[in-house]
Amino acid sequence: MPELARAAPAFFAPPTVTRRQLFLLSATMALMATALPAAIRPQMDAKTFDTDAKTGEIVFTGNAHLQWENALLLADEIRYNPKTNIAVARGHVSLTRGPRRMLADQLVYKIEDQSFTVENMRLGEFPLYMTGVHVSGDRSKIIVDDARLFYTEPDSIAPSLKAERVYYTPGQTVSADKARIGLGTTVPISIPKFEQKLNESLLGYTDAHFGYRASLGAHVGLGLHVPVFDGVKLGGDIAYYTRRGLLAGPSGTYDLNIGTQELFGSFRSGYIHDYGDRLQDALARPIQADRGYIEWDHHQQINERITLFGQLRYWSDSDVIRDFIPDEFSRVQTPDTFIEGEYAGNNYIVSLFSRFQPNDFVRVQERLPELRFDLMPTPIGLGIYERFNASAAVLREEDIQVAGVPALNSTRFDAFYGLSRPMGAGDYFTFTPVAGGRFTYYSHAVGRDDYTRVLGEVGFDANLRTSAVYEYKNERWKIDGIRHLLTPRVSYRYIPAADKGSAYIPDIDRTIFSTYLQPLELGDQRNIDELHAINTLRIGVDNLFQTRDKKYGSRDLLMLNVAADVQFEREIGQDKVSDLHTEFAFMPADWVRFEAYNSVDPKDFGVQEFNTGIRILDSNAWSVRFSNRYLAQQIQEYVVDGRYRITEAYEAFARLDYDARETRFIERTVGLRQNLRNLWSIDYAVSFYSGRRRESSFGFALRVNLIGL
Repeated sequence: MPELARAAPAFFAPPTVTRRQLFLLSATMALMATALPAAIRPQMDAKTFDTDAKTGEIVFTGNAHLQWENALLLADEIRYNPKTNIAVARGHVSLTRGPRRMLADQLVYKIEDQSFTVENMRLGEFPLYMTGVHVSGDRSKIIVDDARLFYTEPDSIAPSLKAERVYYTPGQTVSADKARIGLGTTVPISIPKFEQKLNESLLGYTDAHFGYRASLGAHVGLGLHVPVFDGVKLGGDIAYYTRRGLLAGPSGTYDLNIGTQELFGSFRSGYIHDYGDRLQDALARPIQADRGYIEWDHHQQINERITLFGQLRYWSDSDVIRDFIPDEFSRVQTPDTFIEGEYAGNNYIVSLFSRFQPNDFVRVQERLPELRFDLMPTPIGLGIYERFNASAAVLREEDIQVAGVPALNSTRFDAFYGLSRPMGAGDYFTFTPVAGGRFTYYSHAVGRDDYTRVLGEVGFDANLRTSAVYEYKNERWKIDGIRHLLTPRVSYRYIPAADKGSAYIPDIDRTIFSTYLQPLELGDQRNIDELHAINTLRIGVDNLFQTRDKKYGSRDLLMLNVAADVQFEREIGQDKVSDLHTEFAFMPADWVRFEAYNSVDPKDFGVQEFNTGIRILDSNAWSVRFSNRYLAQQIQEYVVDGRYRITEAYEAFARLDYDARETRFIERTVGLRQNLRNLWSIDYAVSFYSGRRRESSFGFALRVNLIGL
């Protein structure tokens, strides 16, 4: 009794407590303490309390509190029954547990199993706000009848849901039966079954746009995805163009966990009977009126070792995406369709890869399919490492430029085996001699039944690692010392007669145009149907300057890498010394970054390629990026992208794209971006174009997107 008497004033105000009341309350608390587990024993507080002689309930009034675990119940009055461990709260009821808060007129709470019933509830847990007439549940699941749910705060333009019943798993998911989705109190879209994760928007994807282009006319469109069950959102895209017609098709996204498997992806499609001026495709053929596209991306982690991924790109013609989804066309101009499965062993990878040709306007090296095995570099004793890969492929390529020309077909088996022996002096110098061989067999050769080619290589890789530290400090640039890492590199490969048998080999995997230095290693050559003899010494120097960083340990300040090849054996038109390739990046602070790539002909120091980019930003106030693309006798282009924050709600943006070879602006775009109540982003933009064959010279666009979490 003395211990309880001393504890009582900590919870209750002494002036209102009589000795008899104190005795009864102390006995009640002692009984409750033995009846409930320690983790859920409540603590109570109020300005006044009394006992109900008929029911045995303790009645707390005046800022009444009941607290247990991480839950807090507040009300004008709380009636607690120590026999049943049930608390009934009335008047300005508030129940808070972690990030979740519930307001109600009345709440009945059973402390032992933490179940409750509520009348006229309002509940909030970011990003959702929910109301309901009758609520029941426990700490693991809440059922809300006659429910209305808002994305963020209730608002006439906020995504909302209305349903006869909502099932809410705190901190995890929300599902509903017979739901309707819309904005504010307007919910026109009916969904028989609704389910999604808590941190996702009610409208998984929303894209409304309106605009004008001379080639399309005035146009208006809407894209919408709604959750149909956890991880799956389905819907579609529809747009009407006054000079073209109606473009529409289903679309959706998915992100699922099925047992041990994880899979995610997206798809979209569209069809239009285009009655406008369609012009010609990339092969100068008339474009037909029936146009459309289907695109699908899929990634699946079956288990910790098996992965499946792929994509489908079907376009009815080369310009359907360019005409109707120009932003996507600027990112991907050549459709690619493939699927690949991989099995990752402890030190090897087995893969099955197929590439298909669903489009008749682009040339594709089809693999139908290719089975490949890659053994990672593995020690075999005496410091020697082995490397091995092998593949068997059925190849096909059709020449789309010339009608009636038969397709190239090839059935090929290819294998490479290499050995290397790293030798070093401490941790600053490494010399690695290498040797290898490559065996390639073609079962259907050109002009003969089959053909076998065997090639060998010898060479070495050498690296010298040096460093220096300078105790230079600069508070303005947050530089605390500078470390310079200098790594000269030398590689040599000799692969004689690599072009032998070229007359018999279907050249499907051939050399492609590239301005960068290509791999030297025989096992890394992908253009194996069009190999050339290699007797090449590659010389390069890598430079990296770093400084100390309190958050990350160190950060990069400057990077400068230079490399070139000395070619002792050359093809027609090749020089003995290749172009000098330079990569440069300068990032002295998080608000500025400059990067450049340069390729120079060492004979006359003529610039073959020069690409740069510099980004400067001032937090969220403004940012600007300057870039250029230069390729000798082909491209000379300068681009400026910028944005400026006018107010909390408005931001201006602009883009200038200038073609110096044609002395004209390819694109001039200015616009205004509006943040509408942190729910929607609205872009207003005007664009002027010149020099393009298909795009109009003028365009206006208004686009509305739902702001993500």
